[in-house]
Amino acid sequence: MKAKQTYLKGKSVFIVSILVLVVTILTVYFTGENYNRTVTSNLYFSLAIIGIFLFLFMTYGLYKGIALTDNFPKFKNFKTGNIIAQSGTFPDLRSIEVGDGIVGLIMSILLWIGMTIVVFILLILLEAVFWISIFIILAMLYWVFFRALKLVFSKGEQTKGDLGASASYSIAYTVFYLGWIFGIVYLSALLR
Repeated sequence: MKAKQTYLKGKSVFIVSILVLVVTILTVYFTGENYNRTVTSNLYFSLAIIGIFLFLFMTYGLYKGIALTDNFPKFKNFKTGNIIAQSGTFPDLRSIEVGDGIVGLIMSILLWIGMTIVVFILLILLEAVFWISIFIILAMLYWVFFRALKLVFSKGEQTKGDLGASASYSIAYTVFYLGWIFGIVYLSALLR
């Protein structure tokens, strides 16, 4: 009789990956507090921590024969609209004449209040665009990360119960997934 396959949900994997990133950030911060490390060495240190966690997670998952299931909501009906007005629809604020005297003073105060409201609304829109951008970036990272791990864990049936095979697949995928980032950091340090 074939053993029942163990499934890990995509949300769980994504939450664990966010926790690993938080632990990495805190580790780099607290260990670097007393040392003057460069940005490049901090990147190497962060990537090494992430690589260790990724290797251990993949080795454990392959050894146990875990498979992934996607339980994130689908965003099929996500539509974008023209939130920001086209250029040229706002009046040229440099050419507004308010006049002199008490009328000019009152108009200046009213324009000041109006511009404060406009700037406030634009800041709210900018914040909304910022949070939407963060959401889209996280969704893209989830998709890439989930697809990558789904590819790794597709080997789970072959490596279940075999620690050597699990570790060899894990080290290969860890080098593959993080090696190019190490390469970019190394090249950027050389070109500086």
